[in-house]
Amino acid sequence: MALALLFSGQGAQKVGMGKSLYDAFPAARALFDSADKVLGWSLTKVCFEGPDSELTQTRVCQPALFVHGLALHAALRESGKLPEVSFALGLSLGEITAYTAAGVFDFATGLRVVAERGRLMQSACERSLGGMAAIVGQDRPEVAELCREFDVEAANFNAPGQIIISGEKSKIDAAVAAAKAKGWKKVMPLNVAGAYHSRLMEPARAEFARFLDTIPFHPPAFTVFTNTTGQTLSAPDALRAALVKQVVSSVLWEDCMRSAAAAGATEFWELGPGGVLAGLARRIDKTWVSKSFAEAPDLGG
Repeated sequence: MALALLFSGQGAQKVGMGKSLYDAFPAARALFDSADKVLGWSLTKVCFEGPDSELTQTRVCQPALFVHGLALHAALRESGKLPEVSFALGLSLGEITAYTAAGVFDFATGLRVVAERGRLMQSACERSLGGMAAIVGQDRPEVAELCREFDVEAANFNAPGQIIISGEKSKIDAAVAAAKAKGWKKVMPLNVAGAYHSRLMEPARAEFARFLDTIPFHPPAFTVFTNTTGQTLSAPDALRAALVKQVVSSVLWEDCMRSAAAAGATEFWELGPGGVLAGLARRIDKTWVSKSFAEAPDLGG
């Protein structure tokens, strides 16, 4: 087996995430306790107890998902259930989790990176009125034409026929109305705080670039893929540039998954609170073996 680990993006969070891991596995407990010290506030309490309104804030849910993904990784390793890992990839903020699992940074550094990213993106959301919408059942050229017409951007290419668009809320609303008028069957505005992976995140990108200049990057111990290209990268400077660019660029998730499969991945294990990425894997290619791991004690996939 050639194992690829998948790490969740924003939206997968839910109150209670990680509690069973914390109770059952000392390695997971150590990461949550360390996170509280690094952040200077109790991420553990918000993850376990909520409220949901606080956990869903960008500055909170991004580090929460990072810690939860790596706590699952640590719990699987502690229980002897983690085979050798060949690949790792993550959706949006999950790319930082994947890099950390691969040793590009240590846990504390990766947490500081994702916490700063979440803080800057929340600030960018508060400085603009952005929106996003999901379009299901249309191909990339059709969605690209819609984006050009309404001056919005494609934020995520998640799977065949599953694309997210992002931009100013008024323009997203107009694009949604036009898509429905065209007879597109499934076009849904999303309940999000802002226009992620669009030019409205430029203030966050610029400040994040300055922040990452102070962070040492190391070559990954195994193959990682970047959302901005859908391909693998290994040079530390290239990994840094990819994380900066990703803030305002499309997430090429389908491309990342296909690249991992082409490179030899035979199983995809999602380490996160939901099963979204494992589901996308099945949507991209029904022959792929995918499992989702969310909580203890059995760590069943």
